[in-house]
Amino acid sequence: MTAHEPFSVWAPSAQDVRLRLDDEEVGMRATSGGWWVADRIAEPGMRYGYELFDGENWSKTLPDPRSQAQPDGVHGMSEIVDHTHDWSRGWTGRPLAGQVIYELHVGTFTPEGTFDGVVGKLGYLRDLGVTAIELMPVQPFGGERNWGYDGVTWHAVHEGYGGPEGLKRLVDAAHDAGIGVILDVVYNHFGPDGNYNGMFGPYTAGGSTGWGEVVNISGQQSDEVRAFILDAVRLWLDTYRIDGLRLDAVHSLDDTAAYSIMEQIQDVADDVTARTGVPRYIIAESDMNDPRLITERDGGGYGLAGQWVDDIHHALHTVVSGERHAYYEDFGSLEALAKTLRGGFYFDGTYSSFRGRRHGRPINVDSIPAHRLVTYTTTHDQTGNRASGDRPSMNLTPAQQVLKAAVIYCSPFTPMLFMGEEYGAQTPFAFFCSHTDDNLNRLTSEGRKREFARSGWDHSEVPDPADPATFEASKLDWDFNEEQQEIHAAYTQLLRLRRELGLSRADLSELLVETGDGWLAMGWDDVLLVANLSESDVVAPYGGELIYSFTAPEVDLDETRLGAWEFALLRR
Repeated sequence: MTAHEPFSVWAPSAQDVRLRLDDEEVGMRATSGGWWVADRIAEPGMRYGYELFDGENWSKTLPDPRSQAQPDGVHGMSEIVDHTHDWSRGWTGRPLAGQVIYELHVGTFTPEGTFDGVVGKLGYLRDLGVTAIELMPVQPFGGERNWGYDGVTWHAVHEGYGGPEGLKRLVDAAHDAGIGVILDVVYNHFGPDGNYNGMFGPYTAGGSTGWGEVVNISGQQSDEVRAFILDAVRLWLDTYRIDGLRLDAVHSLDDTAAYSIMEQIQDVADDVTARTGVPRYIIAESDMNDPRLITERDGGGYGLAGQWVDDIHHALHTVVSGERHAYYEDFGSLEALAKTLRGGFYFDGTYSSFRGRRHGRPINVDSIPAHRLVTYTTTHDQTGNRASGDRPSMNLTPAQQVLKAAVIYCSPFTPMLFMGEEYGAQTPFAFFCSHTDDNLNRLTSEGRKREFARSGWDHSEVPDPADPATFEASKLDWDFNEEQQEIHAAYTQLLRLRRELGLSRADLSELLVETGDGWLAMGWDDVLLVANLSESDVVAPYGGELIYSFTAPEVDLDETRLGAWEFALLRR
């Protein structure tokens, strides 16, 4: 609900609707398309809600599905937001190409767990080499602690993080520091705690994504649900001046219309870009290995700026860690890693033993620039979706951690760090929640244990998501020891060299990727990374001038001798 307009709500399922303004009851009249309107103008600061009549009974006062603020939580009254803000001048933005993204969870990134706490770390991130922060979802959820993927009011901002004003302060401060802001948004399901939207209208369509009921973006009356999503997209990109959105799990969207919701979201981003002159971009998380997402519109694609690529992560993770359980079973060889570095997808129409079928489609490396593939050594999912939420840095040596970073940062793809990996954080990032319904908390905990048992984990390793200690243990510890300082220095150096050597090059077809007995070489005519992805000493038939290494490999003009998990960045 926007300030200075008449109160209105889409409620096609109701026989009557009334507006509640504090203790005042205001009647509403039905208009076309299932909308109801009141003869009252929304002014900033007003607290309000709606009451629905089903033919027999009036509901309790419900929050507005389009609420932009929930000061008292997802079950409380909504509030009209004043969006006037004295924005700083001078931010001209930047496209996805050439960026270094840093994914973070607002509640656990700093001791304060707020947007203002993130502001206090912007200088640190800039010095590290980060050019954009990616916030895990900040929409309101039930309780005080959550990853954010249980959001229920998609136009609002979680009050515990600082609410709408806190998010604006963060975006403004980030832009002043030369850092863009990406927001993770969830349009494939609603959270289970505080979701009243179904009482208003058909926001869902039956069936389950595994996290919640399928959102109605292709069924009857789905036009308004699409508009609900697209208005949220415009709110973030235009009103809040967010630079980019990351769309969560688009493979779970029931998107069967001729015009995909992803295309429509891209249209909004293009419109805001054209009107403001500041680039806005859309990144998808997808398990489909479908290059149409990042193929230009005139080539039959959706035209998104980028997508996460798990295949590269899986291939690198399995080679270094040795893990082969669950979806890692298809990976584990240098050849698999080399294939992903050459073309992004390991599964490009090939058979997946984990899925029991063929999967994916090849990327046209001649037409799709490398920066459209977002790569990483870990993410919130790849850490938090482990039984105990243990990070790679809790299981790998410093040399192994920095080696993985070198492969990612010396590749031409868009790199992303997950908070804390840049110094080898020893705190876990486990799944946590604090639903206001104790039964929901119990069901969540039991569901997590069943899920991990199927993947071979011991259920005793799974911390209780609702236990406050699970959340507290997941907060970063910013007191670096000597080893962590060395890892941090290596990450900083690698990101600096990536920028100075121009390693984010567009043409994947010109990238050299070769493997040998335990070693991998990747690079260009002038710069080459040679890496030993094994526990044995290796000799790679590539030499040159050593630019950087975390250790002390032996490099000459024709070959490089590498100890276990060593790498050398060479000038050829």
